[in-house]
Amino acid sequence: MLMKNPVPNKKLRNIAIIAHVDHGKTTLVDHMFKQSGAFRENQDVNERVMDSMDLERERGITIAAKNCSVFWKGVKINILDTPGHADFGGEVERALNMVDGAILLVDASEGPLPQTRFVLKKALEAHLKIIVVINKIDRKDARPQEVLNEIYDLFIDLDAGDEQIEFPILYAVGREGIVQNSQEEKGENLHRLFEVILNEIPAPSYDPDEPFQMLVSDLDYSDYMGRLAIGKIANGSAKCNGNLVCLGESGKAEPLRVSKLQVYEGISFKEVKTAEPGDIIILAGIDDVHIGDTICTKEAPKALKRITVDEPTVSMKFSINTSPFSGKEGKYVQSTKLRERLRKETLSNVALQVEDTEDANVFMVKGRGEFQMVILIETLRREGYELSVGRPHVIYKFQDGKLFEPIEHLFVDCDEPFVGIVTEKLSIRKGRMINLVNHGSGRVRMEFSIPSRGLIGYRNEFLTDTKGTGIMNSYLQGYEEHRGDFPYRYTGSIVADRQGAAVPYALFNLEPRGILFIPPGDPVYEGMIIGEHNREKDINVNPCKEKKLSNMRSAGKDDNVLLTPVAPMTLERAIEFIKDDEMVEVTPKSIRLRKTILPANQRKV
Repeated sequence: MLMKNPVPNKKLRNIAIIAHVDHGKTTLVDHMFKQSGAFRENQDVNERVMDSMDLERERGITIAAKNCSVFWKGVKINILDTPGHADFGGEVERALNMVDGAILLVDASEGPLPQTRFVLKKALEAHLKIIVVINKIDRKDARPQEVLNEIYDLFIDLDAGDEQIEFPILYAVGREGIVQNSQEEKGENLHRLFEVILNEIPAPSYDPDEPFQMLVSDLDYSDYMGRLAIGKIANGSAKCNGNLVCLGESGKAEPLRVSKLQVYEGISFKEVKTAEPGDIIILAGIDDVHIGDTICTKEAPKALKRITVDEPTVSMKFSINTSPFSGKEGKYVQSTKLRERLRKETLSNVALQVEDTEDANVFMVKGRGEFQMVILIETLRREGYELSVGRPHVIYKFQDGKLFEPIEHLFVDCDEPFVGIVTEKLSIRKGRMINLVNHGSGRVRMEFSIPSRGLIGYRNEFLTDTKGTGIMNSYLQGYEEHRGDFPYRYTGSIVADRQGAAVPYALFNLEPRGILFIPPGDPVYEGMIIGEHNREKDINVNPCKEKKLSNMRSAGKDDNVLLTPVAPMTLERAIEFIKDDEMVEVTPKSIRLRKTILPANQRKV
C-alpha cells in the first residue's frame, strides 16, 4: 500500500536474518545480543539462545520464526530469526512481512544453497534491502571470492533490481563474533555490522495522517493472557486498554479491548503503555484472531493487504491409533482431541491446512514437505498424542484436462565415485540432470529437475549410496506435466501374524528373510510390520515362535542365538519406508509400522 506522506521512524530498524541450515545464523544472533549489551556480563546464557524449542536444539535447525531486539546507539533493532528450510516457508513469508531489510548469511565454503535461494527470492519480491555477510571465512576450505560471484549470479538469476544488486558485503567469523569489511582486515567485534544496519536498512515508514493499523503476522498463546497477536504497527500508535476492532477475512469488524501491550526487549517481552509506528508489538485481549487479520481503530476501520503464502504440495492422512496397543502409552487418543490440536496448529502455521474426510477419525493434513510433517508429528507425540499417519502424497493439479505435478530443483554434492549410482537412482525416479560441475577436488556438484514424489523415501537411500558423505537439498521449482509412474520400493514387508512378544529364536530364523526392525522382547500384534522382506511380496510370519523342548535337552542347551543389532526406528525412516497400504503408529514412547488392514485374512495377497 503506497503512502501519501511517508515519515520514517529513525529510532527503529526491523531486519530478518536469512540463511541455509547450518550456515551460522543463530550463532551470529547470540553474539549480537552479547555485544549490544542485551545480557549482563555475569548472566548465564545458553548457546543458540534463539533456538528455544527442544526440537530446534536437538536438530540444530530453526523451525519457527522468532523475534527479539537489541539496542545500538539509541536505535532499537528488531531481529527476526527465520527458518532456513524450505518446508517452513510459511514461517518465512509472514516473518518478512514485518521487516524492511534482511541480512543474507552465506557459508564461505558451501556458498548459496537451495533454501538460501528460496528465502532470498521472497525477500527480493518484498523489495527488502539486503546486506550480504559471508560467514565462516576461517574455514580451511573457505572460498569467499568464488562464493561472492555465486551470490551475484543468484541475484541476477532471481531478477534482482539494480538497487538490490548493489548490496553491502561483509565478511564474518560468526562463532567468534567478528565482522569485517574485507577478507584481509582483522575484525574484533560486530560493530561494523551494527553500523551497516543503521546506515543501509531503511527505517520503518508510516503515514502520520492515518489512524492505528497493525497486520497480524504471528500468533502466540499465554496461559495467563490467552491469545496473543504479534505484528508490526503500520500506522499510528498503540495504547494499552484501547478500544480497537479486528478485521477478519470476511471484512466484519469484531470489537476488542487491548488488555496488555508488550514489545520485544532482548529475547523477552517488556510491558509498555504505548508503542510507536514501525515497532513490532504483542497484543493481549483478542480471542478470535487469525494471521492476516488487521487490527485498527473503531472510528476508521481500514484493512491492510492480507498475508498470502504458497500453496501446500504434500498431503498426509492423520488418524487416531487403532492398533491393539492403543491408549497404553499416550495421554490423548480421541479423534476430537486430535482434530482440536491440528486446528490449533493451523492458527499459528499459515502453511498448514487441515481438512475433514468422510471418516470422522481421519484428517487430511496438507503442507510444504515431508520434513514439515515429521516436525508436526514429533511435536504431537511429545505432547502425549497417539496417532497413525499414512504415506505422504504430492498434491496434483489439473489444467486443460492434463495432470500436473510439483517439480523440485535438486542440488546434490557427493564424492566422485558415487556419481553413477546417484544419477542412476534419480533417473529411475524421473529425475533429469541439468548441470554437473567438477572442481577437481574429488567432489562433484550436480543439479536435477525431479518430481517431488521422486524424493519421498529417497533421502535414506541416498545416504547409504554415498556412505553418509553426500549432501542433498532442493526447492520447489513449480508445476509440470506428470512425468509417469515409477517404482519407489522393490521390497515387501515382513508382517507379524499374531500378538505376543518377539522371541530371539524366532527372530534368528527370520533374519535370512530380510532386515528386521524390532529387537527381542518387543511386543507385536497381527498386522504389525517387523521388517523389510528381501523380495517384492509381503510375508506373514510368527515372531513369537519358541524352540520346542524335548526330554533330551533344555531350550538353551544348543546354539547361543546372536542377532544382528537393530537400528532404532526414526520417524523420517518410518514415513519414507511405508507403502500406500501401510501406516506409521506414533505414540510418545514408540514408533511402529503396521498394515492399514490388520487381519491377514482381510488383506490382498
